Amino acid sequence: MAFRPLHDRVVVRRIEADQKTAGGIIIPDSAQEKPSEGEVIAVGEGARDDSGNRITLDVKVGDRVLFGKWSGTEVKINGEDLLIMKESDIMGVVG
Repeated sequence: MAFRPLHDRVVVRRIEADQKTAGGIIIPDSAQEKPSEGEVIAVGEGARDDSGNRITLDVKVGDRVLFGKWSGTEVKINGEDLLIMKESDIMGVVG
C-alpha cells in the first residue's frame, strides 16, 4: 500500500457481515448496517508523550478489531473503501 498513517492513526478494512440471516433470507445492501469489525492494514509509528518519547501502538497489522459505529473517516485508497481512525477509537482486538 502506498499510504502510511501518521502518529497514532490506524487504517482499517471493514470485514463485511453475512448477507443472509440464519433462516436464509437475503438482506439487501440498503437494509444492512455497516459492520463494526475490521482488519488493521496499516499503523502509524505512535504518538509522542510530553518528553518526546514515542508511545507505541497496541494494535498491529493483521489484527481483527472492533470499533464504534461512527468511528473513523471513510476514504478510498487504490479503489478500496477504508477507514482511518485513531487507535483510541478501537475498542478491542478480536481473538
